Amino acid sequence: MQTTQKKIGLFFGSFNPIHTGHLIIGNYMVEFTDLDEVWFVVSPHNPLKDKKTLLSDVHRVTLVRLATEDHTRLKVCDIEMKLPQPSYTIHTLTYLAEDYPDYHFVLIGGMDILHTFHKWKNWEEILGQYELYIYPRPGYEPGKWAEHPHIKFVPAPLIEISASFIRQGIQNEKNMDFFLPTKVYEYMRNMHFYEKKKRQPKQDTESENII
Repeated sequence: MQTTQKKIGLFFGSFNPIHTGHLIIGNYMVEFTDLDEVWFVVSPHNPLKDKKTLLSDVHRVTLVRLATEDHTRLKVCDIEMKLPQPSYTIHTLTYLAEDYPDYHFVLIGGMDILHTFHKWKNWEEILGQYELYIYPRPGYEPGKWAEHPHIKFVPAPLIEISASFIRQGIQNEKNMDFFLPTKVYEYMRNMHFYEKKKRQPKQDTESENII
């Protein structure tokens, strides 16, 4: 008797930090689609993004683990931290398929990724072998992808919370309760992540001249 493959949604991102919006999307995907689980795939540093604001890989993985540890169908995946850089989605999918031959993987992404998807490495191979579950993003439409048989448009809630908004709020000493899971926010506060650096007191002239 043939068993049904477990269907896993792969939600890629830097998660810098993971926030409530990410979790709403992940939870919607496992509850309102045919996915059995959603794995949050934490990506290494993107060369197109400013590294100054990026937490280390280990801290971002820890934050996702804290955010998902009480949810049996939401999990953290750190496979891209172990792969050669730069990180390409097609390589990640290949490794996951080898490690989990009994799983069926689906890519989860926002509508905005469709506008640059043709620039992804081996994008045609990805779309030929895998499904994409696309959730809404403000200001974006499906365009030419609207009728593609391997792209499923999921009517998840429209989320306008961004990680940059979270970081800016913390830097401006705002209370970010409800934008972040409690365990994540506590860890971040204990570690003073994203906080504005305190101005150092000016040294006296003698110490300034020391080499």
